Amino acid sequence: MKLTILGCYAATPRTITNPTSQLLEINNRMFLIDCGEGTQVQLRKNKIKFSKINQVFISHLHGDHFFGLIGLISTFSLLGRTTDLHIYGPKGIKEIILLQLRLSNSWTNYGLYFHELESDESETIFEDEKVLVKTIPLKHRVYTNGFLFQEKAGARKLNMDAVLNYEIESCYYQKIKNGKDITLEDGRIIPNSELTFDPLPPKSYAFCSDTVYYEAVIPIIENVDVLYHESTFLESEEGLAQKTLHSTAKEAARIALKANVKQLILGHYSTRYESITLFKEEAETVFPEVLLAEDGKTFEL
Repeated sequence: MKLTILGCYAATPRTITNPTSQLLEINNRMFLIDCGEGTQVQLRKNKIKFSKINQVFISHLHGDHFFGLIGLISTFSLLGRTTDLHIYGPKGIKEIILLQLRLSNSWTNYGLYFHELESDESETIFEDEKVLVKTIPLKHRVYTNGFLFQEKAGARKLNMDAVLNYEIESCYYQKIKNGKDITLEDGRIIPNSELTFDPLPPKSYAFCSDTVYYEAVIPIIENVDVLYHESTFLESEEGLAQKTLHSTAKEAARIALKANVKQLILGHYSTRYESITLFKEEAETVFPEVLLAEDGKTFEL
């Protein structure tokens, strides 16, 4: 699981910072999370083959989280994309995108599917044989969701020394990896635990932006490996955070602590601050494992 931060600042883009967008890679799948202005430029700068993106998750309909989407959709058409693209986001995202395509007479030459979200409860919105994605209802000025990405447990690993010791034919290897015991020709049953090792523990990643301090997310994100939580302000602007329904770095750390997450990544910084290290210093007074998102930075989760 690898996370690339394409943009991690609030509100408007600058020459040195970009609004929110992330690329999460899990088991050869690429998930785009939010698509602020300039996302496709950031994808190119980071040398990401974005033609492999088949799912886009939009947290809410504030411009710094989706104004780059129409440009990306159009670029996919210009590049001759034929693979379907699925967009998950708040009700209204379909109308916004289709209006722009219609008025510019720029219909896609690939399937464009919208999965509009309205529920105030956490729900599964994507699942395949390797990954599960759920919503994390947040509290902001407009309807907003975070997203929980959970890797499914992989197949067991063959203990080749044991397998070869019993002279088991290779046609049974997949059965063993699936957790089955093996019956030998002489009738002996070899338990799977003797023939395999446990798979690596599945990873999980939670994305929470934008939201006021909101403890309702804690049961959903409990024990995740990595939590990205917005930290638009420092504690000195706590009143402004409450007014705009954003969080401070210390509040993000409190969520991480109460949810027992392993690591916290801060982001969505207000550009009013000269140094983002202030966010880390503030959060670490509450929660020790704090990392800072930065445009172009990659995290191996």
